[in-house]
Amino acid sequence: MRTLSTEARNWTIASAFAILLIAGCAKKTTPPPPPPPPPPAAPTASLSANPSSIQRGDSARLTWRTENATDVSIDGIGPVDPNGSRDVSPSDSTTYHLVAKGAGGTQDSSARVTVTAPAPPPQPVEREPSLSDAQWVTANVKDVLFDYDSSAIRPDQQSVVAANAKALQGRANLNITIEGHADKRGSTEYNLALGDERANAVKNALVAAGVNASRINVISYGKEKPVCTESNESCWQRNRRGHAIPR
Repeated sequence: MRTLSTEARNWTIASAFAILLIAGCAKKTTPPPPPPPPPPAAPTASLSANPSSIQRGDSARLTWRTENATDVSIDGIGPVDPNGSRDVSPSDSTTYHLVAKGAGGTQDSSARVTVTAPAPPPQPVEREPSLSDAQWVTANVKDVLFDYDSSAIRPDQQSVVAANAKALQGRANLNITIEGHADKRGSTEYNLALGDERANAVKNALVAAGVNASRINVISYGKEKPVCTESNESCWQRNRRGHAIPR
C-alpha cells in the first residue's frame, strides 16, 4: 500500500486546520431586536346631565363613564370612581367639568345644568266686596235733575241717562223703581203730578237707551220726600229729580 510522505501529511493536516479555522471565524448574523411595546391607551371620558334644565330646588343626575383612566375628578364634586352617577341640586346654572387622567394622557368632558327660577305663585285676586242691590244702585245709577216746573230731560242730563242705562244693562237681573220728586213750591197735588211726569220721563229715556221697560216701575212722591230742606235754589234743584231704587 502506498504511504503518504511526511510532507504530504503535514500539508493535508494544515489545509484541514485552515478550513476549520476559516469556518469557525466566519461572521455570525445578529438577530433583529424585538419590537417596542405599544404606547398606553389614551383615556376616554363622557359626562351627561339628565335633565339638563331644572327649576331651583330640583335635582339633576350626572352620569359619567371613562376608560383607561386612573384618576377621575369633577369640578365642584372632587375625585370620583371611573364610572358612576350622582344627583346634584345647584342653586344657579352650572357647567360640570370632568377630567380623566391615565398613563396614556388626559381627557375631559363637560355637562351643563341650567337652573331656572320657579314661577311666582299667583297673586290672590282682590275682589270688590259684594254690594247689595241698594248699594249698587246708589253707586251706579245717578239722579236725573230737572228744571223748575218742567219734566223735560235737560241736555246736560242726557249723559247721566246714558251712563245709567249702560250700568243697568250690565246688571240685567236688577229691576228698579224710578221715584219722581219736586221741590216744596206749589201744591201737593200739583207736585205729585209733576213727580209722576218726571219719573216717566226718566223711564222713557232709559228704555230709549236700551233698558227693557219691564224692568222699570215708576212712583211719584212730589214734594213729600225732599233730600234737602233749605229754602234756596241750590237745595230746590237737588229735590227736582228722578231717583232710582231697586225693586
